[in-house]
Amino acid sequence: MADAALKKKLKHILVKATGITISPEEIGDDTPLTKLGIDSMAALEVVVALETEFGVSITDMETGMQAFSSINSLARFVEQNRS
Repeated sequence: MADAALKKKLKHILVKATGITISPEEIGDDTPLTKLGIDSMAALEVVVALETEFGVSITDMETGMQAFSSINSLARFVEQNRS
């Protein structure tokens, strides 16, 4: 299970990269990220931020959809794939 510090960092990255108008603290770990109004362009910004911050790449749509289901799934993806 991903640690709280990683999840907190991911929430901050998500808010900064997408410009959504809620605070990182308002994002639940299991909240579907699609419910936050993140479109494909915003998701691309998050992917770039993840590559820069953690050295992880999302190379196909299926992987991206799984990773972006929630903060928990995104944290698992980062933990399993960071360099």
